[in-house]
Parts: sequence; structure tokens; C-alpha cells
Amino acid sequence: MPLVNIQIMEGRSRETINDLMKNVTNIISETLNAPKENIRVIVTEVPKTHWAIGGTSAKDLGR
Repeated sequence: MPLVNIQIMEGRSRETINDLMKNVTNIISETLNAPKENIRVIVTEVPKTHWAIGGTSAKDLGR
């Protein structure tokens, strides 16, 4: 059972995250020839205060 774990910065819509999970599932299914119902996708949203870019939080960078 393939498991894909994705971490993204907070702020995207529920629709965007749903599209991401669907697209990743489709690609994994096609690439590994695995049934979609066997594929698990976990998306974790990380607060911008906990995501550093060059040592500065994304929030402080205005991202």
C-alpha cells in the first residue's frame, strides 16, 4: 500500500488540497500500477511561523 506524505505551508483552500490529493493518487496509481483504493495520501499543513526559509519564518517574510 503506497503512502505519500506531503507537508505544505498553511493557507491553501480545501479545494486545492483535495485536488492535490486526487492528482497525487492518480500519478502514483499510474506509475506503480496500483489500485487507487490502496493509495494513502496525507497532507500536513505547517503554520507559516513554523516554516523557515533561509532562517527566517515564512510569516516574517510575508509569504
